[in-house]
Amino acid sequence: MAIYKAYDPKVEVNGETVLSVVDGLGSFKQTALNILKESGIENPAAGRWYPQQSWLDCFKIISEKLGPSTLKKIGEAIPRNAKWPPMVNSIETATDSIDIAYHMNHRNGEIGHYQFKKTGERKAQIMCTDPYPDAFDLGIIESAAKKFAKPGENVVVKIDETAPTRTKGAGSTLFILTW
Repeated sequence: MAIYKAYDPKVEVNGETVLSVVDGLGSFKQTALNILKESGIENPAAGRWYPQQSWLDCFKIISEKLGPSTLKKIGEAIPRNAKWPPMVNSIETATDSIDIAYHMNHRNGEIGHYQFKKTGERKAQIMCTDPYPDAFDLGIIESAAKKFAKPGENVVVKIDETAPTRTKGAGSTLFILTW
């Protein structure tokens, strides 16, 4: 499946999540609002729902105009803005619940998944199978883990470069998390 292409045209994303674009662009709020408008999302607001494809169109424009570092910043804003499961209290529970949070913030069809697998004492893999760009998912995973890190836990998230990635046309990307 391709990035920037919704798996189902009926899928919607909530306003809290859409507003992460505005948060992720920081002082360039008007630029974010202009790109959202260009993508078909005008005056985004919490509590409302928007077509996922419009939001993905926004990501494509941001990728082309501002690059992957901006997509990562937007991903980092997701844990601050999106609804999150109440049982989250550690790096492991945060990254294991990304799929739950993802599904809490989307509705009306197939959206893909974040599959968590613990691979060691302080190591895990997250397989992302969704239509979002890798840099955005890297930001989400890293920010979620850091948000719930305890003192002394050093979070590192990297794309597994030995595996296929969505950026290179694959259907999923594997992220390696250590802490």
